[in-house]
Amino acid sequence: MFKKVLIANRGEIAVRVARTLREMDVSPVAVYSEADRDALHVRVADEAYEIGPAPAAESYLRVERLIDVARRSGCDALHPGYGFLSENPALPEACEAAGITFIGPPASAMRAMGLKTAAREKMAAAGVPVVPGGGAGTLDEARATAARIGYPVMLKATAGGGGKGMRLVQAAAELEAALDRARSEARKSFGDETVYIEKAILKPRHVEIQVLGDRQGNVVHLFERDCSIQRRHQKVVEETPCPAIDDETVRKMGELAVKGAQAVGYFSAGTFEFLLAEDQSFYFLEMNTRLQVEHPITELVTGIDLVREMVRIANGEALGYGQSDVVRRGAAIECRIYAEDPATGFLPSPGVIHTLRTPSGPGVRDDGGAYAGCTISSYYDPLVSKLSTWAPTRALALARMRRALGEYVVGGIRTNLAFHERLMTQPEFAAGRYDTGFIDRHKDELLSAASGHEPSKEQLASALAALAHHRAVSSQPAAPAANGHALAPWVHAHRARLGRASRGGA
Repeated sequence: MFKKVLIANRGEIAVRVARTLREMDVSPVAVYSEADRDALHVRVADEAYEIGPAPAAESYLRVERLIDVARRSGCDALHPGYGFLSENPALPEACEAAGITFIGPPASAMRAMGLKTAAREKMAAAGVPVVPGGGAGTLDEARATAARIGYPVMLKATAGGGGKGMRLVQAAAELEAALDRARSEARKSFGDETVYIEKAILKPRHVEIQVLGDRQGNVVHLFERDCSIQRRHQKVVEETPCPAIDDETVRKMGELAVKGAQAVGYFSAGTFEFLLAEDQSFYFLEMNTRLQVEHPITELVTGIDLVREMVRIANGEALGYGQSDVVRRGAAIECRIYAEDPATGFLPSPGVIHTLRTPSGPGVRDDGGAYAGCTISSYYDPLVSKLSTWAPTRALALARMRRALGEYVVGGIRTNLAFHERLMTQPEFAAGRYDTGFIDRHKDELLSAASGHEPSKEQLASALAALAHHRAVSSQPAAPAANGHALAPWVHAHRARLGRASRGGA
């Protein structure tokens, strides 16, 4: 097994990866930009190294700096997390050249699935259903494609993701202007203005299948996640099981995802994304060749630690189980807690968190990257944490989420907590009747309630308790790390345990 792993990321995902590494007795090494000098992921690592200024292009996106840190710190492997360079084949290629194991899929699979048009062709050849579509290299070609498949159509950036470079076109008269806008946004976001056209599936659900594969060619799926609650094509809430899918469709979708992964020689964790129509027909969208933000809910219902599996697979180990061994129990839901203000169109709300009180109790998991006194930077995605709940039934999982949201207190910045609270009590959502356009259709109802939210008695009590605790511990000095940063107490406990083990102690 690896001795040291460089986590080439920041925030909550870096903290989450470090936790599993520590459980495996692997030493986590962090990197940070100038803006992240005091970030939580720096504090929980055994070592941390600065890699450049705040802008990601000058720090977290610099492959050569990451490899240099991995070499200097003696890391034998690297985990990319998600975002940043996690789907850039240049990173696994640089790792291979440096003799460092990349904890993720091969660069060849990344390249095969990285461009959406090429991925569509490969999946179609493998028998995976794809949305009817075609090229849009010129306006004439775009018109011909749209006329062939019929309006409405969706323009999509070939190299894109996260909703960038996407435009819905309802009629031929709208096509030219929409094509110009989609190209411009794609060029600014990805440095590639190429777009293509797909048939627009009306009122779809966004359903994805989690897959795991080893280097020996074994691949399994870990069921589906429903990611239909989106704002501007960005996921906001995810749950599993999908409340609108039948078991037979899940089986078919899972089998096709496994087949698609095998077709490109895929290993490690990955996700196949599909559009699910109301008649249970489904179509391949894209494959994410990395760990997903919403992976905790799959872990909660299957009991499988996806980061641990990624590490094992990278180490050359076989999965050791087949599809029949993967069992799902209960239901789970995740809310992404962002530093943003719903009342101002979800504008980011960077700043210092003065008070932080996270929920706990049965079936509650909070994957966070913040602490009281830390700064949410304007340079990066304003995700504070991912709050997940699990229960034997969907109804109880929702009830636990409502309770957990009521306990969550963040002071000093604005968040979308009230928006989530309102969403969890919205009758149609509670009944599982939603699609990708749900938030847009109900935005007045959801945002007016969120902007006028007043803290509950429970939240006020939690805030006072958190403030008292923060004041009590803030006066206690923390031991410095080797790089001069304060370390969390559990890091010292872990080091002490390793020291006892090395001396032959218990």
